[in-house]
Amino acid sequence: MVSYHAWQRLPQGSRMSQRIAFVANPTVEAQGACAELVRRYGDAPIERADVVVALGGDGFMLRTLHQPFARGVPVYGMKLGRVGFLMNQYRAEDLRERLAAAQPATLHPLAMHATDTAGTTHAALAFNEVSLLRQTNQAAHLEVALNGAVKLAELVCDGILVSTPAGSTAYNLSAHGPILPLDANVLALTPISPFRPRRWRGAILPAATAVRIRVCDPHARPVSATADFLEVRDVAEVEIAEAREHPVTLLFDPDHRLEQRILDEQFVL
Repeated sequence: MVSYHAWQRLPQGSRMSQRIAFVANPTVEAQGACAELVRRYGDAPIERADVVVALGGDGFMLRTLHQPFARGVPVYGMKLGRVGFLMNQYRAEDLRERLAAAQPATLHPLAMHATDTAGTTHAALAFNEVSLLRQTNQAAHLEVALNGAVKLAELVCDGILVSTPAGSTAYNLSAHGPILPLDANVLALTPISPFRPRRWRGAILPAATAVRIRVCDPHARPVSATADFLEVRDVAEVEIAEAREHPVTLLFDPDHRLEQRILDEQFVL
């Protein structure tokens, strides 16, 4: 197995002979494409692969990145789903040539530690965002602290999220948060339907910022916390920080680089 750092140093000729493992969404389309690619290129065991090709949409890619193997081997996605921001276009031909020419993008996830009202702490990683949402018809009342200092004593809202640059074009953008360049070394702190303070629209934070969000009345106004697709109900406090010790590397075709796609997204009307 070649590490993602070693992949960047390999000459293209060596990349052409790398062992490929395929993972696919359970849809008929993705499974059929996987069978065709395995027929053409073989299928190395995950533990011996030098690159993983993921077939599906962005949701399937997120689940793939959460697998332990993704922290030691680059992942190249091909779109066979509804959304494919993190994917390359699907094509069965010339896969080895595309992998040899692919450009890496390193992502650093967020680490969430959510403590529920029973005192249990739940840990999870998020490559897109960590979001907090009210569980009932009542607005959430949240205290927001950065690096131990309280910045908002009471934010009345539907919720709040912390987004990575890679996730800034997803839920964060729908909540009117900023699009962040991939190499900006910052995070987006974005409120969801804020009621008070009315004029607060969020903040851009240095990536090293430790965010703590406390639910002011977790029993009367319950709140859930979600890291990508893992949800914790009835949280009392959530701590969020960048987990630079858990990087993953995605591979993109040169004309389909993630940095350029994030930039272009800012000009979509």
